[in-house]
Amino acid sequence: MFLSLETSTLTLSLALVERVDEDVRVLEHVVVGPPQKQSEALPGLIGELLARHGVKLAELEGLAVGLGPGSFTGLRIGLASVKALAYAARLKVAGASSLAAVALEGPEGPPLFCLAVARKDDLYLGAYRRQGRQVEALEPETAMSPEEVAARMAAEPGALALGPALTDYRAALEAAGVAPSRLLSGPAFPSAVELARLIRFPEQQSLEALFALEPHYVRASEPERNPKFPPLPGPAPSARLKED
Repeated sequence: MFLSLETSTLTLSLALVERVDEDVRVLEHVVVGPPQKQSEALPGLIGELLARHGVKLAELEGLAVGLGPGSFTGLRIGLASVKALAYAARLKVAGASSLAAVALEGPEGPPLFCLAVARKDDLYLGAYRRQGRQVEALEPETAMSPEEVAARMAAEPGALALGPALTDYRAALEAAGVAPSRLLSGPAFPSAVELARLIRFPEQQSLEALFALEPHYVRASEPERNPKFPPLPGPAPSARLKED
């Protein structure tokens, strides 16, 4: 039994699942969207979810977390929470792409262009093909404009698009020439349940490996792109790790 957490969009998805052969069985799936903030809701939700099922944190097999790409703030909240809980309870952690989790809700066969909002007029794109309960990455995840996404789809006539970005950018993609039939409905956010299907926990996990796990940002954040605030001189900061 393990917890799966997805915070790459403004909607928090949290699931308690258990492994059954090559799939997972969902014990409970909790979804919390705006206006409630993930940073405020998350600590209480995890404790309440475990309590409802009579499970203690330390009894879990591990924690699964979505690595994005997506909201920088959401990803940091999710990963920081998972690392803290894993450190305290000595649990394993495994991460997977949030866009790959979206692909698991698409049809089998055709290339799936999974889209999430990066910033205004900038979308994350992950190209995948679904095969049962797994997905195959067709190319590295990237960020591009809606017009560039439309051009990519024109170059690959069999591809279908889906994902959170279509809530706000469906009209823009249609205006750029993408046929409405190629823009699928849902999912509005990556699901912690689908994420759980993608992860496998390592046999052993050191503290170094735990703290080295980082979100997949794809592009630089706005502060990092601001030339008024260059990186500070000197070596990059690093955590000092101690094992008993």
